[in-house]
Amino acid sequence: MITRIREVRRAKGMTLAEVGAACEPPTTAQTIGRLETGTRTVSVGWLNRIAHALGVAAGDLVELPEQADLPVAALLGRDGAQAPRRAQVATPPQVLPGMVAVTVDAGVGDYRAGDVLWCERLGGDALAQALNRDLLVPLAAGRFAFGRLLEIGGDGELKLLPPAAGAKPQAIPAPAWGAVARTLVRAV
Repeated sequence: MITRIREVRRAKGMTLAEVGAACEPPTTAQTIGRLETGTRTVSVGWLNRIAHALGVAAGDLVELPEQADLPVAALLGRDGAQAPRRAQVATPPQVLPGMVAVTVDAGVGDYRAGDVLWCERLGGDALAQALNRDLLVPLAAGRFAFGRLLEIGGDGELKLLPPAAGAKPQAIPAPAWGAVARTLVRAV
């Protein structure tokens, strides 16, 4: 199996020691280096631990024939665009099980027409992870509510602030699930 651990780690700007310390449980920089170079066999368990430490999906760490690398041509900062000091690649987004998309038909709030939001479905108990994030929530009769999750009441009721200017918060009785916006895809 060919891994992309080194490329993703470098793209994230992390050292071997930082990745090792971010693993649960922590490990050494030497172990991460051996896993990167292939001198130690990478198991699914190791892929999951390293992916969690890097903040990516485990599949992003494996070289797949259909996955194209996108070379990073420049780093944009306060001083303008600069060439990277060493070769980097951008990790393309990966669709995870249970994800749903929201497409924006007309601009509203910070969203523009044509934007696509990739959302991760969360069960009722996990909705606390979405506080202060945009959330899609199912309503009756195939309708949905969408907005910033402001609060979760003791009875599971959600308070959402729709993205439209001047909108008032909506109270949503305890939903079975919600989908938190994770990735914004915008054509420029």
